[in-house]
Amino acid sequence: MADQEERIINIPLRKTKKDPSSKRASVAMKEIREHISRHMKVPQEDIWIDSSTNEKVWKRGMQKPPSKIRVKVIKFEDGIVEVSIPSE
Repeated sequence: MADQEERIINIPLRKTKKDPSSKRASVAMKEIREHISRHMKVPQEDIWIDSSTNEKVWKRGMQKPPSKIRVKVIKFEDGIVEVSIPSE
């Protein structure tokens, strides 16, 4: 398993509360992508966000995304990064 790197990251989404309520969930998804890009050192185009992560952000609707989210990040050898919710 030396060809991939796996981490569990807590991403704060508090900044989304400053955005208009009609855009908060979509801004939160962009914030997740930016955070992963910065910490895994890959361009944002190489990040694949699982539908379970998307559903967790949108669970309470567009106007009330969570203030933080915990995700499992796997970086493959070819530079692609997969983001999903960790199974506990």
